Amino acid sequence: MGRMKCMAMPLVALALLSLFLWTADASGAPPKPRLQWHYYRNSCRYAEEYVRHQVHLYWNTDKTIAPKLARLAYSDCFVNGCDGSILLDEGPNPEKKAPQNRGLGGFVLIDKIREVLNSRCPGVVSCADILQLATRDALNLTGAPSYPVFTGRRDGMKSDAASVDLPSPDITWQKGLSYFQSKGLNVLDMTTLLGAHSLGQTHCSYVVDRLYNFNGSGKPDPSMNATILNSLRKQCPPRKKGDHDPLVYLDPESGPKYKFSESYYKRILTREAVLGIDQQLLYGSDTEQITEEFAAGFEDLRKAFAESMYKMGNINVLTGNQGEIRQNCRYTNKGKSN
Repeated sequence: MGRMKCMAMPLVALALLSLFLWTADASGAPPKPRLQWHYYRNSCRYAEEYVRHQVHLYWNTDKTIAPKLARLAYSDCFVNGCDGSILLDEGPNPEKKAPQNRGLGGFVLIDKIREVLNSRCPGVVSCADILQLATRDALNLTGAPSYPVFTGRRDGMKSDAASVDLPSPDITWQKGLSYFQSKGLNVLDMTTLLGAHSLGQTHCSYVVDRLYNFNGSGKPDPSMNATILNSLRKQCPPRKKGDHDPLVYLDPESGPKYKFSESYYKRILTREAVLGIDQQLLYGSDTEQITEEFAAGFEDLRKAFAESMYKMGNINVLTGNQGEIRQNCRYTNKGKSN
């Protein structure tokens, strides 16, 4: 992979995609509806402004909402596609109850936005679109780039923890790449989207193996800088079953400030990454090169992040007559609706 100076499609070019509202596949099948730019302009003219306003209000009291929504959107899109199924409480074992989704947050804000939109234009805006728009607006408040969110998604009607195949944070970068590729993304998307780890926190249970017993060696991960190793050991003492599982910042430099930055990539270069998957970005020639590029140039990161978030938000979306528009994001319309 060459140097990444021209890695991202200009946002204007992305916006032009909204001109193509219909598409047919190569088999000659009937055209399928696609997401559109400002899909609700006629049915709920100020829908996106309502979402943005509620996000701003929440941000003013709780800045953790940005990484929470980013993780929520990832957990939604990377399982059944961006259909809002992660929001459902319905069923004996919904997606949000899967072990991989432990610690998810942001549901209260989504509920509030749903309430506001129900009062302005009921039955129009999907919960899947609310999640994508709110995530974009919250990340933008951290300094992350704005990016186009085409709308018109429909809400999925099934949610099952058994379908959750999200990888563990201790996965190898090769397996991580295979997982991203299975969702239609590439090595640049994976390396870029992991940059969201400049925000938010993770549980010590996802880190302790690197601190005390890496790969069963009884020793710490040799790739860890001594400074970050000692710091994390203070925050994450050896655990026994049932012990409290503290939280640590994924990026101790920018995380507490809730500021999206290139420091995540700089820390990888100095072997100060918190999660193993992050540090392993130095193990692949492409991922190492991209990491170096982003560490050296924030603008390259901004452009790539905008494109990769746009791509993630389009994974296996439901449109047209597929799915439904939920009255309550936690339940299908046939389930509890109040």
